[in-house]
Amino acid sequence: MSLYSALYAGVSGLGAQSSAMATVADNITNINTVGYKGVEANFRSLVTDSNAKASYSAGGVSVSPRSMISKQGLLQASGSQTDLAIDGAGFFVTRLGNDATSDVAFTRAGAFRPDEQGFLRNTSGYFLQGWSLDSLGGYISTGGFNEMEPVRLSGLSGTASATTRLQVRVNLQSTQTPLANPFVAGDMATGTVEPHFSRSFEVFDAQGTSHQVTMSFAKTAANQWVAEIYADPAEVTAANGLLASGAVAFNPDGSLDLANSDPALFGSLNVAWTNQAGSSPIQLALGSQDGLDGLTQFASDSALIAASTDGGMLNNLVSVEVSNKGIVSAIFDDGTTRAIYQLPMATFANPDGLFRLSGNAYGVSPQSGDVVIDRPGSLGGGTISANSLEASTVDLAQEFTNMIRFQRAYSASSKIITTVDDMLQEISALKR
Repeated sequence: MSLYSALYAGVSGLGAQSSAMATVADNITNINTVGYKGVEANFRSLVTDSNAKASYSAGGVSVSPRSMISKQGLLQASGSQTDLAIDGAGFFVTRLGNDATSDVAFTRAGAFRPDEQGFLRNTSGYFLQGWSLDSLGGYISTGGFNEMEPVRLSGLSGTASATTRLQVRVNLQSTQTPLANPFVAGDMATGTVEPHFSRSFEVFDAQGTSHQVTMSFAKTAANQWVAEIYADPAEVTAANGLLASGAVAFNPDGSLDLANSDPALFGSLNVAWTNQAGSSPIQLALGSQDGLDGLTQFASDSALIAASTDGGMLNNLVSVEVSNKGIVSAIFDDGTTRAIYQLPMATFANPDGLFRLSGNAYGVSPQSGDVVIDRPGSLGGGTISANSLEASTVDLAQEFTNMIRFQRAYSASSKIITTVDDMLQEISALKR
């Protein structure tokens, strides 16, 4: 009987509107939840008999809640340096625990804070994951999660970092009288030849021990110089302390002629210390082709214009910086900065297909597609905005409007049930 199908349709309406009201309740209660993505209630009809001609059997309605995960929330400024937001597509990679066996979860809730052990965790307790950077800023990634580790800020204070870069800007006097005798590699390191210009720089081994490295120059001909880099022979294993030696050429306008200079002076120094301390290749930044950003040759007196090195003992950690490309850098109280982690960005072909987890996180599902891991800003992924948080995407006015709609629809569905009940009573009354 069609009356019974109408009764069941009314019941399905009550269930569907109840579920829809639950989405409204969830959305409103998470109006201030960082990174929360609103849930929409999408209704679909149920058909029991599509070929009926003489009579009609009602099917009813069901609801399909859908999380609008791909919807971008408004970025709001935050006073914490470890509060992170994603501008664009993608998710932070997190784990439920700080070990490699913990389950992986993806989230846009970026309110991360250091815990008692220094691990960055958000308000739901998820551990932020990243690739650890070596002294040269490199990391290992095969596109999976095995190379990642929890981002930890403690444990850096009191440690040491080997020097990896020596950047120098020096002007060599063009009017300098060239050497009278042929130059032999090592003459300035051994003191056989007096250099026309010389400066020493402080570098550090992996244990934080300070060493002096000297860079000396002597003019051999017009627009031609020789340079040597050497250290105290007692501190390095190289003969006479000589680390690098070669020719430096200049263009007629005084800029560096890198193409005709010795590559040994513009590569990396591989230093072996006699104290058995470890070291990293020291990249020499002495200028570019036809540039004025390193070695130059002008008529003014030979002089050191600028120099910078890294490395040394790491003092107390005072702050953290995160670039828009996801590089986490630690800043110490002596002013030194060290890049320590690269944050990954996880993207999906269909982010709305992810299944929801407690704590405003998501997991992979068949509908979402496989995860793609890369750096922020790559492969369609968004960039990271530090000192920011992504607000909830819930529109309060829309939710209250939906509440009225669902409440009225629920009331109307209940009227269907009471009306059918009255009609069934009339049928029962036919037999007295």
